[in-house]
Amino acid sequence: MADFAIIQTGGKQYKVVAGQKLKVEKLDPKGDTASFDVLLRVTGDKVEIGAPKLSASAQGRLVRAVRGEKKIIFKYHSKTRFRKKKGHRQDYTEIEIVKI
Repeated sequence: MADFAIIQTGGKQYKVVAGQKLKVEKLDPKGDTASFDVLLRVTGDKVEIGAPKLSASAQGRLVRAVRGEKKIIFKYHSKTRFRKKKGHRQDYTEIEIVKI
């Protein structure tokens, strides 16, 4: 069984292993590293469950800031000539998990 952890950031939970890259909600860190709350950690056969979180933290390195693909919001009412078109691009931060 591989060593992994469940971290929480941006109101979402992610299953991560050391060396993994993932996109999370935009972060405004101090420097180029960030730490995340660990909710569950598995090392070998040992499972640690937090109530609600463990005293340990996962360290991540910020790779880059990216924007997601454009989402189109289109509102339409028939027979009243009502049309409204709007676009949205979500900001993400790509991180690499250094250690758990």
